[in-house]
Amino acid sequence: MAEAAKDFSGSATVDQAEVARFDRLADTWWDAKGPMRTLHKFNPVRLSYIRDAAAAHWNRNPTGGLRLEGLSVLDVGCGGGLLCEPLSRLGATVTGIDPARTNVEVARRHAERSGAQVSYRNDTVEALVEEGASFDVVLAMEVVEHVADVDAFVEACSRAVKPGGLLVMATLNRTLKSFALAIVGAEYVLRWLPRGTHDWKKFVTPEELESSIGRNGLAVTDRIGVVYDPLGDSWRLSSDVGVNYMVLADKP
Repeated sequence: MAEAAKDFSGSATVDQAEVARFDRLADTWWDAKGPMRTLHKFNPVRLSYIRDAAAAHWNRNPTGGLRLEGLSVLDVGCGGGLLCEPLSRLGATVTGIDPARTNVEVARRHAERSGAQVSYRNDTVEALVEEGASFDVVLAMEVVEHVADVDAFVEACSRAVKPGGLLVMATLNRTLKSFALAIVGAEYVLRWLPRGTHDWKKFVTPEELESSIGRNGLAVTDRIGVVYDPLGDSWRLSSDVGVNYMVLADKP
């Protein structure tokens, strides 16, 4: 039996309209040719970045099989579990949370079918930190641009990181280039994403995001762009942070 929907109207970070929109798209998460096809192509580069950053931070063998064994990972805004499942196969103990109940149901069903060991919750990061939960690695990938209050969200994510742990955030820069490529190009011309997926005014510059992270006691150690390679029909890391970028920070 599906669990009852939770009321997140009192949350400082949850944008109810965004949650409702992702609820409507939930059944398409694992369709590599559907509305989430761009995320499927984007997934390998963000997974490898997280894997390699964690391996370097904890002095793990970068080519070993279970590079994340013994580490706890929280994926905030996990969607259908596209990132949670491969992280669990790398040995991590993974918790995925999402305020969209249907997303969590889809993620659980897929994990059951695939045999992935992931714990999913229909909840917010604020709720977890209020319970006292903390993790070695906290991820907020392609979530920042959908929250109601960026600073409150960063604060909650930062509190969820254990001392000595890592925070990884991926989002979209607020530039004319991102408006042209991420909204006009991706949503209206190429139709990689459903129209209305993004609101350019909610995009966050690296400086704004890093400043918020710093105010919460974490030190930013890396900033890297992610760009699309049309020849290979794939995404790769780049020094260009004009559209998509990731930020890595550690907690002393």
